[in-house]
Amino acid sequence: MIKLPEDKVIITVAQTGALVTKSMNPNLPEQPDEIAESAYACFQEGAAICHIHARDKEGKTTGSKEVFQEIHDKIRSKCKIIIQDSTGGGPNLTIEQRIECIYAKPEMASLNMGSLMRVSGQYKGIPFANMREDIETYVTRMRERGIKPEMEVYSHAMFREIENLIQKGLVERPYYINLVIGMMYQGAVEATPKYLNSLIDFLPEDTIFNVTPVGTAQLPLTTMAMILGGCIRVGMEDNIYYRKGEMVKSNAQFVARAVRIARELNKEPATPDEARKILGMKVS
Repeated sequence: MIKLPEDKVIITVAQTGALVTKSMNPNLPEQPDEIAESAYACFQEGAAICHIHARDKEGKTTGSKEVFQEIHDKIRSKCKIIIQDSTGGGPNLTIEQRIECIYAKPEMASLNMGSLMRVSGQYKGIPFANMREDIETYVTRMRERGIKPEMEVYSHAMFREIENLIQKGLVERPYYINLVIGMMYQGAVEATPKYLNSLIDFLPEDTIFNVTPVGTAQLPLTTMAMILGGCIRVGMEDNIYYRKGEMVKSNAQFVARAVRIARELNKEPATPDEARKILGMKVS
């Protein structure tokens, strides 16, 4: 494991997701203009990376290259935040539709490291399939386009697929692994300090890790992650409440709180270019 510089933290904001809707929180950004404005506000507060899901005109999850390209162009006209597209997509998308976003040329893209079963909600019983051959296809296409994979781990078993990619030379150091905890809808491990520490124990050498806690665990476990030398993710994809009974007003509100806590820990939010350098990416 590689710890971040003691005085830095890389903050990712996941603004939209595939499942949250405006009916759940009317402040959710869904359309390209909203997503770009939100990304810029988060950049101003200290986010270095913007994790993007796209929606069609009706608000449904889409993998459309054209929609992602529109979002990218609008964000890049405003700031240099790192664009990280989601290839997780949503339950309504095929394997090919999920990866279409990389043709809009993000700097990073998510890479789900195994299959999960959706255990509740509208899509209960429908698997979130990420077979080894699909993972290898995704990462190969990313490599061909110079896209840094953000390898997403929901449980300990998924480290098997990470080791497979490392052994085959399909990912480059430093590896970037996102530990997604508490997403019970898709069968992730519980968002507790014990589970987080146990996942960290299995990280390969030369790994920079990010922690994505879902729901009420977002605040305490992102704080813990910063103390342990990791990166953090906040945002409305993972949590729509700022505190109990109070809906968050914007993604930037989450970022601002994370930065306040980081500064109490004597850390500053990494700029996008600082994050690029730490993660071994091309500095723009």
